[in-house]
Amino acid sequence: MASVIAVCRSEKKGIKKVDIKKGTLKEGFGLIGDAHADSGWHRQVSLLALESIEKMRKEGYDVKPGDFAENITSEGIVLNTLPIGTLLNIGENVVLEISQIGKECHTGCTIFKQTGKCIMPKEGVFAKVIKGGEVAAGDRIRVNTK
Repeated sequence: MASVIAVCRSEKKGIKKVDIKKGTLKEGFGLIGDAHADSGWHRQVSLLALESIEKMRKEGYDVKPGDFAENITSEGIVLNTLPIGTLLNIGENVVLEISQIGKECHTGCTIFKQTGKCIMPKEGVFAKVIKGGEVAAGDRIRVNTK
């Protein structure tokens, strides 16, 4: 079963996010209080699998959820293999739609400065908030395709 491991946010862009344990996702906007939330584009929420973070740990890097600036860290689901348009139901109410897989990495990000590499460009995914609500560590994630 796939689940949420961490809910992370930051007040500024370009820095690591802090695990806040639970937060509110606003429809068409993103995580309330996060610098990357914006109703004007398709990357309202970012997700990264704990399994991806574990790969970096096995290479000797001291990294944790939020270090890659992801809003939601998941476990038990290979996010970057899901097609664009896949719906993720999280907890009781939240529905996200995968809108982008990977991204162009910018060398100025905190994790790139620390490690010299970043997994978000290939393994991170982005989503739009279709239905908002509370999201918390331990919430179940279910995959639906359109």
